[in-house]
Amino acid sequence: MSLPPVFPASSARVAIVCLLALAAAGCDRQSQPAAQANVSAPSADEATGTSSTALVGVDRSHKGAATPTTTFKDAAGKPTTLAAFRGKPVLVNLWATWCGPCVAELPTLEALAKRGTIRVAAISQDTQAAAKVPGFLKAHGAPSLTPYLDDTMALSLGWNANLPTTILFDSAGREVWRWNGGNDWNGAAAAKLIAEAR
Repeated sequence: MSLPPVFPASSARVAIVCLLALAAAGCDRQSQPAAQANVSAPSADEATGTSSTALVGVDRSHKGAATPTTTFKDAAGKPTTLAAFRGKPVLVNLWATWCGPCVAELPTLEALAKRGTIRVAAISQDTQAAAKVPGFLKAHGAPSLTPYLDDTMALSLGWNANLPTTILFDSAGREVWRWNGGNDWNGAAAAKLIAEAR
């Protein structure tokens, strides 16, 4: 009788690292969900000028949903939730340092935040780069964005969101819409969308 082969623990670690790398590579493409009546590809008013065969644009199917109670870390590393932003509309952006479209839109989120018309909560989904996030924001055109961190990816997993995903909440903490994919958050089309939270 022969016994099954035993693999050393290092082989298992290599396999896990390879699987994580494959998962991270999926960030640059947006998976197309099953047909949803309230999801629209960008119109002329909403488009950012980039074309893709993947679904990019506004999803209104969650309109009215309350902010989740999921915790993430503030700039001091203390737990917080989106409830801390109630009272004024907030644009929540889920991003990661390894996600190309996420990094490309950081300067536009910075410009939007500087205008002061809406609060911007850019929440990093990096699981092993907590110390790297503040410097990364500075180096990539977003030095004044608060370095929020969700190192367990609880928000993106809870929302079943590809990165980047941006969600607009009104002042009562109710979802207005979510944007799948990258965007120019400093442009006129984005301003029109953001005005829906008022």
